Amino acid sequence: MNYNKGILTTVIIYIAVFLAIVFFVGLSRSGSNPIKYSYNNFIAEIQSENISKITIQKSADVDDAAIAMVERKDGGPKFNVNIPSVSQFMDYISSFVTEGKLDVETVPPAGSGNVFSVILTIVAIGVAIVLTFFLVQQMQGGGRKMMNFGKVRARVEQGGDGKVTFKDVAGLEEEKEEIEEIVDFLKSPQKYTELGARIPKGILMVGPPGTGKTLLAKAISGEANVPFFSISGSDFVEMFVGVGASRVRDLFEKAKRQAPCLVFIDEIDAVGRKRGTGLGGGHDEREQTLNQLLVEMDGFGVNEGVIVMAATNRPDVLDPALLRPGRFDRQVIVGSPDAKGREDILKIHAKGKKLSKDVDLREIAKTTQGFTGADLENLLNEAALLTARKNEKEITQENIRQSFVRVALGTEKKSHIISDKDRKITAYHEAGHAIIYEMLPDLSPVHTVSIIPIGAMGGYTMPVPEELGFKFKKAMEEEIVAAFGGRVAEELIFGDYTAGASSDIQKASNLARKMVMRFGMSENLGPILYGDEDDHQVFLGQDITSSRNYGEDVAGQIDKEIKNIVDKAYAQAQKILTENMEGLHRTAELLLEKEKVTGDEFRKVLKGEV
Repeated sequence: MNYNKGILTTVIIYIAVFLAIVFFVGLSRSGSNPIKYSYNNFIAEIQSENISKITIQKSADVDDAAIAMVERKDGGPKFNVNIPSVSQFMDYISSFVTEGKLDVETVPPAGSGNVFSVILTIVAIGVAIVLTFFLVQQMQGGGRKMMNFGKVRARVEQGGDGKVTFKDVAGLEEEKEEIEEIVDFLKSPQKYTELGARIPKGILMVGPPGTGKTLLAKAISGEANVPFFSISGSDFVEMFVGVGASRVRDLFEKAKRQAPCLVFIDEIDAVGRKRGTGLGGGHDEREQTLNQLLVEMDGFGVNEGVIVMAATNRPDVLDPALLRPGRFDRQVIVGSPDAKGREDILKIHAKGKKLSKDVDLREIAKTTQGFTGADLENLLNEAALLTARKNEKEITQENIRQSFVRVALGTEKKSHIISDKDRKITAYHEAGHAIIYEMLPDLSPVHTVSIIPIGAMGGYTMPVPEELGFKFKKAMEEEIVAAFGGRVAEELIFGDYTAGASSDIQKASNLARKMVMRFGMSENLGPILYGDEDDHQVFLGQDITSSRNYGEDVAGQIDKEIKNIVDKAYAQAQKILTENMEGLHRTAELLLEKEKVTGDEFRKVLKGEV
C-alpha cells in the first residue's frame, strides 16, 4: 500500500510542476504577444492619427523586415503587425514623427530566443529529468532494491520461539516418528558425525493439500531450536534469466552462515519440474534455477549442517535428479488422518471455541472420513460462524452437522422458489438414491437427504464419507447402481425422466470406463491396461501427440464392456426400487414435508417405523 502511495504522490507532483511551467510560459507569452493586425488596417490607423506609440523590432532572419508593437490613443487593445519593408515604412511615418503626432521606438532584433525563454526551457527540462529519475526509483523500490534484485526473499524464524512444536501437530504420529532423527541431529550433530553417519540432506514431504506438510516443517524447526528459512518455489522464478539461480545461491549462503539450520521450500514443483518437458524444451530461467538448486544440495558445494525440506502434492512432475539419494534422501508421505488422528486434530482446533456439552468430537471424527487437517479446521470455523449468525452463545452438534453439509457440498439456497412439480420430481429422485445406498451392503449409509437446492443441484443425497482405501470390484459396481437411483425413480414414478441425472450418468460412465481400461475389471478383456497410465496434461509437455495403444477391434470391445456394466447396474437399480416402492413413496412424502432429513430419520421412514 505504501509503495502505491509513493508512486501516486510522485506522479501528482510531476503533473503539478509540469502544468505550472506550461501555465507560466503561456502567461508570459500572452503578456508580451498582443493580437495580430493587418498591415493595411495599421496604415489606416496611422492616417486617422489613432496611434500613440510604435515599437519596432527588426527581424534577425529576414532583411528589412520587422514586427511593430502598436499602442492606441483611445486605449484600445494593443496589437502586433508585420512590416514587410522597414525603410519604406520609416519614410512614410517620418512626417508624423516630426510633427509629434507619433512616438517611435526601436529595440534589438529578436534572435532564436531571448535569454529568459532559454533559461525557462533549460529549467523545465532539468525538472523533468529529475522527477523522471525519482519516479523510476520509486517504481523500482529505490536503488537498493535494484541492487538486491538477485537476493532471496526468504522468511527467517529463529528456533525455540515456542510458536509451533510437535504438540501442535496431531494426526501425523508416524510421520513425526520418521523425522525425529532429523530433529535429534540438529540438536546434537556430533553424535552422528563421530560414528561416520551422514544425515539425510533433504526430506520431501508428499501429500494432498491441507494435510499439514508446512505445519510439520515448522514443528521440526521449533523442536530443534534452530533457524528456519521458509520460501515458496515460485519466489525463485522471475522473467529475467539468472535471477532465480542467484536467489538460490543467496539462500544457501545465508543458511550456511547460520548452520545448523533448516531450509523449507514450499510448493517445490514450481521450480523443480522435469527438465526438457516444456513445449519448447529450451534452457529457460526455471531450468537454470533448478540446476543451481541441484548443485547447492549435492554438487561441488559443501552445505554442512543445512537440511533442506520441501513440500509438494505433485511428486510425479519433479525432476529425477532432484529425488536421488544425496539430495532428497527421503520421501515422507503425509496423508489424510484416520479416525483417531481426526479426533486429535479436532481437539487442537477446538481450543478457544465455546463448545456445547452435546458436542461429541469422536462422532464428528467418525463422520468426516477423508477430511484433512485444513478441512477439519474449516469445519469448526464454519460452525462457529453459523453459531454467531444464529446469535447463540455455544457451538452445538447440530451447528457442526449443518456446517459439515456446507463444507462438503456448498451453501443451501433456501430462498429459491420451486414449483410443486419440480419439488416432487426432486423428492423422488433423491429418495431413489437414498434407498439404493441403504440397500446395497458395500455402500456407506446415508448421512443427509435434502431437496433444498445447493450449488447447481436441485437436491442431494449425502452418504457418510468413506475412509480412503482399497475398493473391490463389487463396491464400484454398487456405486454405479446408486448413481442411477434418481433416474430410475423418475422413470418408475412419472414414466419419463428429466435431464437432472446428467451428472449421475457422467459419474457412472467414467467409473465404468476406468474399471475396463485401467483397473482390469472386464470379464472379456482381462487385466490389461488400455490407454495411458496417467492423464497427462499438455502444459507438462508429456505425450502431446500420444496415440492409442490398442486397435479399432479392441476399442469396440471396450465400448461393449462399458455398456454391459452400465446396463447391468441400471437393471439392478430398477429391481431394488421396484421391490421398495412403498418405501420410495414414504421417503418422498417425508422430503416434501421436511425438505431435509437426517440418515436416522430416513431409515425409520424406510422401515415403516414412523
